[in-house]
Amino acid sequence: MSFPDLVLVHGAWHGAWCWQRVLPRLQAAGVAAHAVTLTGVGERAHLMAPGIRLQTHVQDVLGVIAANELTRVVLVGHSYGGMVITGVADQLLQSHPGLLAALVYVDAVTPHPGESWSSQHAPQTVAQRLADAQASGGISIAPPDASVFGLSGADRDWVNRRQTPQPLGVYQDPLAFDAQRVAGVPRTFIDCTNPALATIAVMRQRVRQEPGWDVVELATGHDPMVSEPAKLADVLISVARSLLG
Repeated sequence: MSFPDLVLVHGAWHGAWCWQRVLPRLQAAGVAAHAVTLTGVGERAHLMAPGIRLQTHVQDVLGVIAANELTRVVLVGHSYGGMVITGVADQLLQSHPGLLAALVYVDAVTPHPGESWSSQHAPQTVAQRLADAQASGGISIAPPDASVFGLSGADRDWVNRRQTPQPLGVYQDPLAFDAQRVAGVPRTFIDCTNPALATIAVMRQRVRQEPGWDVVELATGHDPMVSEPAKLADVLISVARSLLG
């Protein structure tokens, strides 16, 4: 049996570009990977529009899987991307049983049914982001300085140059899914601990309290694909190898 394909889903304000340092390492190990850019960000920033919702991004990922005729995949979601891969997983498990091999949440949101990306954020964080979005006419949220992801120097500059506004429509959009169905898939949570991003704090607790999670700690910041690409790639390759049977 060959490795499953990895489908890499970036977090907010990012794009497929953020996996540039990880992809060569995966390819060298014989693991095929497909980095998705979600609608409205990265090289698809020209598609920014008020109508972009969480389901738009779910369909982006489903489209990549379909267009590449992938038959066995591991969904990898970073940060906000955890919302997206959970929605994708729920739909795949209904429409294509056997296609989804595992889920990997990279310092990501691990939602409960009915929650949104913003549900476990502090009230002041939600209020600030909604207020900031008014500068774009309520269409998008401007990116933060990459230092909040634990990046500095050239890495911080590299991310700051590439970040683009995030569609506001995905921020408070609730996700409906069958939690029991998704929990039946092997799930790994990569906990980036140094520095730990505050908005992921609830998720760190969840994955240690709820059954079925494999937790891996990386002593780096919230963007490990930038700050520790080799270590992140090693974890992803390990997950892929564990699925060889």
